[in-house]
Amino acid sequence: MKIFKLFQYAYIVFAILFLWDAISNWSVDRDRSYMSLFFVALALFMFFFRKRFSKKFQDRNKE
Repeated sequence: MKIFKLFQYAYIVFAILFLWDAISNWSVDRDRSYMSLFFVALALFMFFFRKRFSKKFQDRNKE
């Protein structure tokens, strides 16, 4: 189960990388920056979704 927590935090790392990409390309290519910001939002959503799902799964196994 520890590997799933590692993948869960990988989404945060990807969000940071895409945010950096969006900021660095903002003045060069605005469309690419918007796509990177979309991936930031998607990665953050996946992080919180996986975290909530993991907590539900652990609570279910305790019963």
